Amino acid sequence: MVMGILNVTEDSFSDGGEWTTTARALAHARDMVAAGADIIDVGGESTRPGATRVPADVEAARVVPVIRALHDEGITTSVDTMRASTAAAAIEAGADIVNDVSGGLADERMYRTVADSTADYCLMHWRAERFESASGRADHGADIVADVCDVLSSLAARAQQAGVDAGRIILDPGLGFAKNADDNWALLAGMPSYLALGHRVLIGASRKRFLTALRPGPDGAPGTPASADDATAAVSALAARAGAWAVRVHDVAANRAAVDVAHAVATGRGPALPEGWRARRG
Repeated sequence: MVMGILNVTEDSFSDGGEWTTTARALAHARDMVAAGADIIDVGGESTRPGATRVPADVEAARVVPVIRALHDEGITTSVDTMRASTAAAAIEAGADIVNDVSGGLADERMYRTVADSTADYCLMHWRAERFESASGRADHGADIVADVCDVLSSLAARAQQAGVDAGRIILDPGLGFAKNADDNWALLAGMPSYLALGHRVLIGASRKRFLTALRPGPDGAPGTPASADDATAAVSALAARAGAWAVRVHDVAANRAAVDVAHAVATGRGPALPEGWRARRG
């Protein structure tokens, strides 16, 4: 599955301020669906390095109209929020998934809110004292993969104890959240470990700093977030080949192609064109 990122925010690291009106957000969402997105993930507050949280009413006002309109058009949606109140409002508006980067730790009411709904629940690994900015590195011990597996298993168990069915749980290793570049690469190399936990897995590597580092500018300075789109597509192909359930991305078309290639390779089957077809240049 390909989850297209729709940040209805002013300060997201890659596209903050681009989709802040409902009309522009809906147009971009439709473009992503046309490019091959299966799910649109709508977020109303940024967790970029240096971010600060917005008031709950502002977050809800940003995401609910967009989710309601997309739901009315038959588009599958996810709400990217750490607040139970925003999750509840989004679910009422038609959200199919609650994507909680705090894993339920930022709001003690979240597990119960999701349990009382039919929405799926994505729990992300993020060690933090305050769930606000993704910057900084937490103490994960010597083995980041083991730490992620332990924490995600614990979060999934808490959600199930609150009444969330195991089949509704999705896990996310939290690439880029209080993790350095080596942590992120180790987590990609260690995908089989958390894929084996028994739940669907979402990989969110899109335009993260550790991928941007692969694409410096001519002067050696760091590239723009969008300069990591090709590396993101490579990660998406690897994640799909490893068995991830979905990838969360900005550039939908390239990543749709990446996961489709991975699927065709894994199955040994793919679409074909009729014999004698030749591309025509106009």
